[in-house]
Amino acid sequence: MKRFSKAFIIVVSLSVGIVLMSFVIDNEVSTNKNFAIKDSVTSVKAFHEVYKVLLSPRCMNCHPSGDIPLQGDDSHAHAMLPKRGVDGKGVYAMKCGNCHQSANTEGSGRPPGAPNWHLPPANMKMVFQGKSEHDLAKQIANPKTNGNKNLKQLIAHAEDGLVKWGWEPGEGRTLPPLTYDEFKKAWNTWLENGAYAPSGK
Repeated sequence: MKRFSKAFIIVVSLSVGIVLMSFVIDNEVSTNKNFAIKDSVTSVKAFHEVYKVLLSPRCMNCHPSGDIPLQGDDSHAHAMLPKRGVDGKGVYAMKCGNCHQSANTEGSGRPPGAPNWHLPPANMKMVFQGKSEHDLAKQIANPKTNGNKNLKQLIAHAEDGLVKWGWEPGEGRTLPPLTYDEFKKAWNTWLENGAYAPSGK
C-alpha cells in the first residue's frame, strides 16, 4: 500500500510539473514579440477578399484551367488560340511578347501589356479558374504548387509587375473588385496570419 501511495504521489507530482512547464512555455510564447501568433479567423476573413480578386478576369484570364489564355471581362478563350508553351510564353511564332509589349497599347480592345507578359509555366500552371476558396488557398500557400515560393516571396509577389498591371489594364477593361492597396493589405493579412484555407471544397 505504501508503494502504491508513493507511486501515486510521484505521478501526481510529474503531472503537476508538466502542467506548470506547459503554462510557462505558453506564457513565453504569448509574450515573445518575435514569435508570430497565428490567427485563423483573421487569415480566412482576409482570403475571402483576396479570392474575389483572384477570380476576377484581370487575374483569372492568365490562370486558366487549360493551356489557352482567356480574354475579356467574360473570360472567353483568346481569339488567336495561343498555347501556354513550356515556359508560359507561347509556342513557335506565337509568343506572348509578339503582341503584348511592355505597356498597354492605346485604344479600347487593343493588346494589353506589361514587362515579361506570360502565363505560368507548364510545370506549375497555378490554375485559378474553377477553384474553390479552399483549394485555391491551399494551392497558393504550398511551395510545391505555388512555384516554390516561401512566405516572404509570396508577400513580395504582390509587387510583381504583372500583378499590379491588373489595376492598370488599359481602356475597356474592368478593374478588380478591390483597389490595389485593399488587395495588398488582404493578401499580406492572409499570409502573415498563417495562410489558412477556408473550410470546404
